[in-house]
Amino acid sequence: MTRYTHADFTDDDSVNSVQLTEGISTSATHIRYHAGTSIWKQRTMLEKALLVLIATLFFVIVVLTIILHSAEHRIHESRIIHVQSGDNLPCLNKSCVQIASNILSAMDLSVDPCQDFYSYSCNGWVKANPIPDGKSTWGTFMKLEQQNQLVIKHVLEQPIENLKSKAEKKAKMYYESCLDVNDTVEDLGAEPMHALLKKLGGWSITDSGFNPKNWSFQHLVQMVQNKYNVGALFSYMVGEDDRNSSRYILQIDQSGLTLPTRDYYLNESEHSKVLEAYLDYMTKVGVLLGGEVNSTKEQMQAVIDFETRLANITTPNEMRRDEESLYHLMTLAELRQRAKFLDWRAFFENAMKIVGRKVNQKEKVVVYAPEYLENLSSLIKEYQSTPEGNITLNNYLVWQTVRVFTGCLSKAFRDAYKGLRKALMGSEGGEEPQWRYCVQDTNNVLGFAIGAIFVREVFNLDSKTQAEEMINNVRNAFKANFAKLKWMDEDTRKAAVIKADAISDMIGYPEFIRDPKQLDDRYDRLEVRSDTYFENNLNINFYNLRKNLEKIREPVNKTTWSMAPSTVNAYYTPTKNQMVFPAGILQNPFYDPTFPPSLNYGGMGVVMGHELTHGFDDQGREFDKDGNLNHWWKNKTIVLFKNRTKCVVDQYNKYTINAKNVNGNQTLGENIADNGGLKAAYHAYLTLMKDRPEPETLPGLTLNHKQLFFVAFAQVWCSTVTKEAMSLQIEKDSHSPARFRVIGALSNLREFGEVFQCPAGSPMNPKNKCEVW
Repeated sequence: MTRYTHADFTDDDSVNSVQLTEGISTSATHIRYHAGTSIWKQRTMLEKALLVLIATLFFVIVVLTIILHSAEHRIHESRIIHVQSGDNLPCLNKSCVQIASNILSAMDLSVDPCQDFYSYSCNGWVKANPIPDGKSTWGTFMKLEQQNQLVIKHVLEQPIENLKSKAEKKAKMYYESCLDVNDTVEDLGAEPMHALLKKLGGWSITDSGFNPKNWSFQHLVQMVQNKYNVGALFSYMVGEDDRNSSRYILQIDQSGLTLPTRDYYLNESEHSKVLEAYLDYMTKVGVLLGGEVNSTKEQMQAVIDFETRLANITTPNEMRRDEESLYHLMTLAELRQRAKFLDWRAFFENAMKIVGRKVNQKEKVVVYAPEYLENLSSLIKEYQSTPEGNITLNNYLVWQTVRVFTGCLSKAFRDAYKGLRKALMGSEGGEEPQWRYCVQDTNNVLGFAIGAIFVREVFNLDSKTQAEEMINNVRNAFKANFAKLKWMDEDTRKAAVIKADAISDMIGYPEFIRDPKQLDDRYDRLEVRSDTYFENNLNINFYNLRKNLEKIREPVNKTTWSMAPSTVNAYYTPTKNQMVFPAGILQNPFYDPTFPPSLNYGGMGVVMGHELTHGFDDQGREFDKDGNLNHWWKNKTIVLFKNRTKCVVDQYNKYTINAKNVNGNQTLGENIADNGGLKAAYHAYLTLMKDRPEPETLPGLTLNHKQLFFVAFAQVWCSTVTKEAMSLQIEKDSHSPARFRVIGALSNLREFGEVFQCPAGSPMNPKNKCEVW
C-alpha cells in the first residue's frame, strides 16, 4: 500500500506490478546558450560575415520549406514567429544547433499545433523510435533510465576494492549474483525453491511433504507475511497515521490478486487470453517443480477461481479516492470481531517478535478496507469447510510466495513467464542484456548504495541550488493563482497558502548517502553474497520487513526518502507534506543548468508544479499543512471544488485509445496535478522573464521561447506503447496515457491558445475549459 504519488506511471516488471513507465532521452553534453547582442558586437568582421552567411542559409532553408508546404501549413503559419536576419540572429553556436536539431527531429511540422499538439511535438520522435525488441513500451523516460544504468554498470564492474563503502560492495555482490557470473543459479535449478516449499509445510502440487492433518491456516499466513514479506489475502505495513502524521501506526488494506486489476478476473470475455496465459504460466512453474501436468493444471485453476472470488470482494481503485472515507481506526480486538478469519493479536505478536516489540488487544490499527476483510472472513470460512477448500487455500498462499521468487531461479522458470507477459503487455521481454535487468534489480534492492555511486559519478551539485530556486518560483506562481480562484472562500485560501509554504522539498539525494558510515549502517543487517541470488532475495524481503516494523513506536522522520536517488521520477507524500526530486530526473531534457529557462521550466518546472499540485488534488487536499487528514476546507468550497473536478473527470473520460476510454475517476489526481503543474510552471517562467531580454531563438526553429516552453513540456512525454501495454495502463494506472497528459492539460490552459494563436473552438483551444488550480 503506497502512501505517496509518483509523477509518472512506474512499477516493477513483475506479474503483480508490470512495468509501464517510459523515459526521457538525454545527452551527457552540457549545452550552453548565449543571449543578447553583446556577443555579436565582440565578433570580428570575418566571424560576422560567416555568421551572416550561415544565418542566410538557415533563412533560405526555412523559406523554401514554407513555400514547398504552404498549402499544408496555411492554417497555422501565422501562429509561429519566423527566424529573422540582421541583429535578431538565432544562437548559432554548436550547442544551440544540436539542441535545435533534437527538438526539430522529434517534431512533425505538417501537423497543426492547434489541432493536435502531441503529434506536432512528437510524431518525428515516434517515427524514429520504434519499440525495441523485447520491450512493450519505449519513451524518453526509459532512454534516460538506460543512460543512468550505463553509469552504474561502469562502477559496479570495477574491482571491489575501488568502491567507497561496505554498502556499495554489497551492491556489487548482489549485482554479480543477479548476473550469475559463476552459473550458480543455473546449476541449482529448482533446488532453492524445493527447500523453501518444505519450510512452508509443503505444496500438494509437488512432492514436498504437504500433510493436510498438520496444516494450520494461521501458521501459514504468518509464515508468508511475517517471514517472506509476501502480501497474500491482505497487506499490512507500518506507516504515518493519516490523522496524526507525527506517529507511526499499523495499517491494513486489501490485497492478494496476482493479475494487475480485478477486471482481468471479472471481465472474462475481454481477458480470456490473459487468464489462459496465467493458467499456463502457473502450470509450467508447478511442473518445473515436480508436479504432474493434469493435476497441476486442475489445482492451479482452483487457485484462479479463488482469486476470482477475491476480485469480487475487492473495491476498484477508482472508488477508493476519498481518504477520509477509507480511514477506519480500531483496536486489534475490534478487528477480530469484524475479520474473524485470523487471530490478529497472534499474527502481530508473531511479526513484532522480529523487532523485539509487544502488542496486545488494545493495539490500534488503521484499516482501509473493513468491508473487504469482513467478506474475506466469509469466503475463507466457506473454503475451510471442506478438505478440498483447505488444499486450495494452501495452494493459493504457497503460490503467492512461489511466484514472487521464481524470477530468482534458472532460465526455465524465467521463460515460463514469457507467455503471460506477452498476453499482458504485447512483448515477451528478455531481449535486453541481462546486465540491464540486474542494474535495475540492484537499484531496487540497494537503491541508496547505488545512489551514492550515481551522485558521485554524474550529479552536478550546483543543480540542487538552481533547482531550489526553480521550486520556489513555481511555488510562488502557484500561490499567486489562489487570488484568482473565485470558488475559494477567503479562509480556505489563506490556509492553502500556508500549506503551500509548508511543503518541504528534497532535491537530488539524502545527505546520509555521502557518508560511508551512515550508508553502511543502513544496510548493516542485510546479508548479501555474490553466489546466492535466491537467498539474497529471501534476505532482502526479510530486511525490508524488519526496516518497516522497526518504525513502530518511533517518532516520524519527515526527511526520509522513499525513492532511490538515481530514479527518473518524483513524488509527493501527503502525510509528510513533502516533495522529492531525485538526481536521476534532474538531467537533460528535464533539466540542465545551461539550458535556457524555457526548456527547464517546460520540463522540470512542470514536474515540480505537478508534485506541488498533488498537495491540493482530490486526495492531497484532505491533508493539512502538517500532513494530517483534517477537514480544513469550508464545506461550500469543497462542493465547488468537486464541481470543478467533475469537469476534469468528464473531460478525460471522453479520451479513447484502441477503442478503450480513459478512466477519468481513476486518473483524476494525476490529471489535476498535470493541469495545475503546467499552469504554475508557465506563470513562474513568465515572472522570471518579465525583466529579462528575450533569449536568442534556436536555429531553424520558427518558435519563440514561450512556444518552446510548451514544446519542451510535450516532448517529455514522447513515447510508443504496444496495444496490450496501453490496455493494461488504462486498466491499472493512475496516470492518463502520455498523449492525453499533453493534450488534456494544454487544451485547458488559456495562455497556450494565445501563444499559438489557436482559434476559439479548435481542438487545442476549446471554448469550455476545465480549471481546478
